[in-house]
Amino acid sequence: MDFLNNWKLIILLCLTLGLAPFFPEPHLWGKLKWIAGGANGMQFMDWFDVLLHGSPFIILLRKITLTLLKK
Repeated sequence: MDFLNNWKLIILLCLTLGLAPFFPEPHLWGKLKWIAGGANGMQFMDWFDVLLHGSPFIILLRKITLTLLKK
């Protein structure tokens, strides 16, 4: 579980898995725009995609929160 507290690994995951594929726009960004537009036509695989590509950012928010609460 030490990898969940490794800043370098978390940032690397956010920049690779979180934003892949990069062109024409990050996949997660496209899915978030789709959800903001009402999520019409989204299937289970699309929601799983949001979870998969969003998980590094959730881990990053967790790490930031824990770091701020320690201070």
